[in-house]
Parts: sequence; structure tokens; C-alpha cells
Amino acid sequence: MSLTIGVAGAVGDRYAPTMVVLDASGSMLAADPGGGTKMDAAKSAVRGFVATAPAESKVGLAVYGTGTGSSEAEQAAGCRDVSVLHEAGPLDRGALTAAVDGVTPQGFTPIGTALRTAAEALPKEGPRSIVLVSDGEDTCAPPDPCEVARQLKQEGTDLVVHAIGFGVDEQSRVQLTCLAQATGGTYSDAADGKTLEQVLPRITAAALRNYEAAGTPIAGTANYGDAPVVTEPGQYLDTIGRGEKRFYGVDVPAGATVYFTAALSFPRRNDVGILEDLNRLELRAYGANGEDCNKYESEFVTRSSDGEALTATLTFAEAGENSGPPGCFGAGRYYFTAQWAQASDGALERMPMELLVGIEPALAGSGGPEEVGAVPEYTTPTGAAVPVVGGGSFTVAATLDGSGVYTDALRYGELVFYRVKLDWGQALAYRVHYDSIGRSGLETIANVDTAIYSPLLEEVESDTHAYTGSELDLPANKALSTYPIRYHNRDGKVFDARDQAMAGWYYIAVKLGLPREDSDTPPVPIRLDVQVAGAAEPGPVYAQTAPNSNTLSGDDPAGPRTENTAAGHRDGSSAAVWILLGGAAVFVIALGVLGNLVVRNRGRS
Repeated sequence: MSLTIGVAGAVGDRYAPTMVVLDASGSMLAADPGGGTKMDAAKSAVRGFVATAPAESKVGLAVYGTGTGSSEAEQAAGCRDVSVLHEAGPLDRGALTAAVDGVTPQGFTPIGTALRTAAEALPKEGPRSIVLVSDGEDTCAPPDPCEVARQLKQEGTDLVVHAIGFGVDEQSRVQLTCLAQATGGTYSDAADGKTLEQVLPRITAAALRNYEAAGTPIAGTANYGDAPVVTEPGQYLDTIGRGEKRFYGVDVPAGATVYFTAALSFPRRNDVGILEDLNRLELRAYGANGEDCNKYESEFVTRSSDGEALTATLTFAEAGENSGPPGCFGAGRYYFTAQWAQASDGALERMPMELLVGIEPALAGSGGPEEVGAVPEYTTPTGAAVPVVGGGSFTVAATLDGSGVYTDALRYGELVFYRVKLDWGQALAYRVHYDSIGRSGLETIANVDTAIYSPLLEEVESDTHAYTGSELDLPANKALSTYPIRYHNRDGKVFDARDQAMAGWYYIAVKLGLPREDSDTPPVPIRLDVQVAGAAEPGPVYAQTAPNSNTLSGDDPAGPRTENTAAGHRDGSSAAVWILLGGAAVFVIALGVLGNLVVRNRGRS
């Protein structure tokens, strides 16, 4: 009933060693809507993953369900039937493909036992991930899969499970969502084999880069009355269906500002027309008794099938007001909603949704120096290049230690993230150099783009072009830059600087799109020339300090956490911003190759 792909990362590895665990239970003999059996579709998805895995990766294979039938008399043996067919050593595409092709489905589906077996088969040190694809729930419990996932996490195993439901019913979806969220992973739907072949590469490609959990589980509700209450700022993980609206409660201190961000990441697919390829997120704020506070944010994006992701951020400052709609001003409990208001044709029935909740206290004094209306002059950095490995999401973005030259390599179809910490008064500027791969032709042509994002995951600036296999600098003639980070940028005269009003982690996203024709093109070496300009200066003085606040580091765990972002404050007085400066979902900046424009639009009130 299920296909499982386990991923483990060790310090120094460019890509995580990968353990593929294929469920060969009898239910996989059922017909797939696209033709053939579910097992045929699963094998095709695995072959596709193996064919596109990086040459440097380490991939192994295990199966369960091949050693027994599915009769009642065979259940005890069938629920122990897990075999390792290929060790997680250097990538051997031929051996792995032959092993997958030789699998015959017939037995049971011990998902819980498989999770523990996969975890034990992975390296003993370093973060690990498992991507589970299942067409139903466990047929062998106990052990219960969700409980196994919880135990693995509690035992200190740095394990993250991502689950894909392969044509599942609601009961199976609940179980798969539970085991994924228990470890900070994600859940996605795949209605048929064709969709599975589109979803699986996205999940596995991200897992090769993404070595950490992506949020604390939370389950929004359809009504405010029974909505979960966020007890501290941070990053949270939920799922959402097409057209669904989910409520979340937040207790807001007097004078504070709330930042509520939701993000959806869409899989790549090539069978959706441009006019039908649009998705929209809507965010709203409500009072303690469900009063509509008339605060609204809407974002939509076209060309979602290019692998686009959609984020929306609602800023709610009414807790600092003395008047307004009933229930919608002053301190108290507020409710925020996220709705997948419009879905493209063929979109998944249900998707993981990442949430970012931040609370910024009121000012107790000055907000620091006034806004600055000029971007610092960019100077190309010099010195030895430092190799880095970009992360597969904001959550695990690679930390760049200030000004310098950094190198990485991107496979076609990859989007990776880096982060740079900016203090008050500092600005970020950079350029990306794509190296030549010594080839030309349609198999090398792809769109490339890069962007800067704020700590709230708002896009600051971006640029895009077409890569043809030859050297390319992005941008061509200048650097992408922020303004100096100052509190008063948010209400200053320079509109373009208003989203650069918070010190903390600023993100660099770099993308190499899919080529016009499939081929065995090698990874493209890239170089980031990064400049952090300006000296740290005093930041704003806030009215109160966040409880349990701490400072984030490059390897801190994801989950609810806070950071004192008033680090530039030098006079020793209390100052803190209660906001996560960590991560959220993968955000693909996209212009299609050779003119396929991706449109973003925003509406708010």
C-alpha cells in the first residue's frame, strides 16, 4: 500500500543519502485511474526519482510485502516482512532500477514497523527524513504509525517524515497527516499515478536539501469558537483543502502588531493551461467573538504548475488603537484565517500549508534613526570562495557569514535558499554568477531568477533571465539590494523600503528552472558575491520584552521560537521583537522561460 523514501543528511554531505522503502502490499495491485496498477505507477515514480537523483547522492532500496501473501494466516509473518535490497551507498542507477522492477506486490502494509526500520537503516548521526507514499492506512498496527513517529522524535532521532497520500480515503489521510506532522513533516495528496509522478520528485528533491523539520503541527478549524490558539510566535504546519477556510487564535498584547503569513508550495506539472493555472490565498482578521475586523489580504499567482509557491502576509496593528469596529481594537484574543480561495485545474485536493506568526511589541521610545532613501553603493567582494550548500526552503536556508564570495551547484529544476543576518542600519546587496557547463541547445535553456526576502518572507527585490548553458550574471548590470534596515522605513516616504523595517534574517533565493528538453545535463556551478554594508546602529526601544525569547543561530531547530531582533540596541534597556526569523515554505520566484510570465497580485483592506 505504500512507497517510502528515507533521506538522511550528514555534516559535510552535499546531498543527503537516501533510503527508498517500497511497500509491495497486495493493495498496490489495484488499478490506477491512469492505466496499469498502482504498483506500476509507484515503480515509475521511483524510476523517475532514481534517474534524476544527483550523481553525488547515496541511494538505497528496501521493500516490504514481498515475502508473504495477504491471508489471515500469513499476517504475523507479513507484518515483519521488510528487506533491504540495496545499501545506501554511492548512486547506482542501474542496480536500483533493476531492483525496483523486480518487486512483486502481495503482502501486508506495516507502515509503523517500516518507519522504525527505515530510521534504523539510516546513518546513526545527522538529520534524517522519510518520504512516505501510501495508498491507504497501516494494516498491521500495533505499532500505530503515528505513535511510532512520535516515539522516534522523542528518542532524539532527528527524523522528519513527509507523507503523500496516493488516492487515499479520509481515514487514511488523517493517519498519514498525523505521522508527518508528529515529526514536523508535510502531507500532500496524489489522486493518481500521473499526479504521483509529479509530486514525488518535488518532495524528494526538497528532501535532498531540506534536512530539518518545517514547523510545529497545528490544526486550524472551520469556526473561530474551537480554533487552536497560538501560544507563542513561531512557525506552524497545517494542511488545507481547495476552497477551505481555517481559523487560528492569537492572544495579542496592548499596542502590539501581529504578522500572520500563510504559504502553499505547488508541484510542477505540464498539463495545465495558462488560463486555468491560477491559485489564490486570502487572509482575514476577526475579533474575540468572531467580529470581522475589516482586515484583508489576498495574493494570487499564475503559472503555479511551474513549481510556484504562494505566500500572503497580513499585518494587524489594531491592538494599538483606541477605537475601531467592535471587538477589533486594543489587547485581547484575535482570530486569523487562511483560505485557499481559488485553485488551479488539477490542483491537489489537499496540501501542506506553513504558517508564520510574529508579534512585535509597541514602541516605548524612539524607533531609532529616521529612514534612509538611498541604497548603498555595491562593491564586489574579494577573497577566497567559501563552498556552501543552499537549503531547500526558508527553514533550512544556508547561513552566509556576511560579506564574501560563496559557491554552490544547482541541478536543473532546483530552487535553493541562503540567509544573511542584518542588524539595524545594515543593508544587503549581491549578484549571482551562473557558470558555463560547456553545452548548448534546448536541453540547457531554462529560466533563472533570484530574489531577496524579508524576515516576514515578503519579496524585497528580484530579477530573472534565461540561462543557455553559457556564463550569466544576475542581475546583469547591478546588484540586488535592500535599503539600510530601519524601523521607520515602514512609514517613510520611500515606498520600496517599507518592507525593510525589521532587523534579522534576510533570505536570498536562487533558482535554475527546468530545461526545454529533458537530458542528462550536469549541475550548474554558481557563485554569490555578497556584500553587507553599513555599521550596526541603535534600533527601536520596545515597551516590553518577550517571554522565553532567545537568539537564533544557523543550526537552531525549527518550531515556535522568538528572537530579540533589537540587537542593535546598545544602551541596555529592554527591547525585543516577538517574531520568528526562521523559515517557511519554499517560495519559487518565477518567470517562465522565454516570456512565460508569472503574475502576482495583491489585494488588501
